[in-house]
Amino acid sequence: MLRVRKSAVGWAVALALTAAGLTPASPAAARPQPAPTIDWRPCAEDGSAECGTLSLPVDWNRPGGERFDLSLARRVAKPATREGALVFGPGGPGDSGVDRVVNGSSRFSADLRARFDIVSFDPRGTGGSHPVVCARDLLARQPQLIADQAQFDAVLANNALLRADCRARTGALYDHVDTTSAAHDLDAVRAALGERQLTFHGSSYGTLLGQRYAELYPDRVRAMVLEATMDHSVGTRAFLDSQALAGEGAFDEFVAWCDRSTACALHGRDFRTIWAGLHARAERGLLTDPKRPGVVLTPFELSRLTHKDFYDTWRWPGLAEWLGTMDAATALRSGVPSTGDAVAPYPFAVFCQDWSLPVRDYREYVGHLRRVARLAPDLRYPPALFALVTCLGTPTPVANPQHRLRVHTDVPLLLAATVHDPATGYDWARTVARQLGRRGAVLTYQGWGHGSYSSGPCVQRAVDSYLIDQVVPARGASCPAVEPEV
Repeated sequence: MLRVRKSAVGWAVALALTAAGLTPASPAAARPQPAPTIDWRPCAEDGSAECGTLSLPVDWNRPGGERFDLSLARRVAKPATREGALVFGPGGPGDSGVDRVVNGSSRFSADLRARFDIVSFDPRGTGGSHPVVCARDLLARQPQLIADQAQFDAVLANNALLRADCRARTGALYDHVDTTSAAHDLDAVRAALGERQLTFHGSSYGTLLGQRYAELYPDRVRAMVLEATMDHSVGTRAFLDSQALAGEGAFDEFVAWCDRSTACALHGRDFRTIWAGLHARAERGLLTDPKRPGVVLTPFELSRLTHKDFYDTWRWPGLAEWLGTMDAATALRSGVPSTGDAVAPYPFAVFCQDWSLPVRDYREYVGHLRRVARLAPDLRYPPALFALVTCLGTPTPVANPQHRLRVHTDVPLLLAATVHDPATGYDWARTVARQLGRRGAVLTYQGWGHGSYSSGPCVQRAVDSYLIDQVVPARGASCPAVEPEV
């Protein structure tokens, strides 16, 4: 174990950051500003939590311009044991940090909740923080997969219409929902909480926020956990391949569990044959969802919903039962019911401002499809394919483009990584760790699921020790797998 030495980042580091083109904030944002404040009041859903808003600039390069209200929530620590505030960075993109605090702050241990106020927020453009809204019919036109060049061209045209519609309905914030802007928001939250340095735990997409904050404000990082880390340095091919391999690896692990566990409803049967039959029915438009009578599942939806249930091992028995029910059911053809709402929130807008994943034409696109199917012959349609489609034609450069990390914190960032993570593959944690060098430490969970803090006492103790006492796990530290509960 290594205990972190506490010291300030010197002027030489700041000079190096500037030379690399990576300044802690824009010149306008760096000028002294009035201290922001949060008016905390009991939350409407649960009065034991506190909710509030923080007024922030839409464009951090114009701090005196238009503003929006960031929605926050917190649960305060016990006064006798309180040491500060722990800010949670929600995933998604589009997850609600406010909801996490009001309804799910128990994901953190009792010890952490006694030491720290648990604070989170809805990132700009989502939830209660001036959400991006768009015409529902334009959102509905986005295909899950593209069939030919004509449809490829139609997607480009529709995406252009969608961007214009979202901008018109949302206002100026639409063009500033990127994670660099959110990192400046995060520092304003730190200041409003009265914290000299930030104690942060980011999950999944929230790890991008943590990484960017550590780049922009290295001297303000007290401790930072990146759980289920994303690698924001990869291009189109590497992004898709990593996602495909992570999903297929999780599929293999689920099959292995089904073979060894009587808790699996399909135990003792040839799971891959069953899966191939379901997939073939979906290809023919003959597979319906027993949870939503009359809703036909496409091959992409079958893969997406199955992949989603790989996120938590407690879902595995239910997934096996769901697949078994469909295997035994008679297929019915029906339409998907629609709602009458003209507009809908679009929290995924941030992704297209954080990632440049260009595809020239249908020929290149179908090449990606074929390669991914070879890498993942069972779960052949990773959700990442839809991210590719929904961002086609996004103007470049994007606001927060991919790049290798340039972090110069005094404290190492702790990467909590799961070997069989279905969404943010273990390879991403390793490549991020290489980019961080001595400013990164990896804690490996040898089990399954998207995230590891709640996997068992081993990971929880190590993460808590880092967040509370700044004790960094030894090089090569790992925790054993915990079998899925039945």
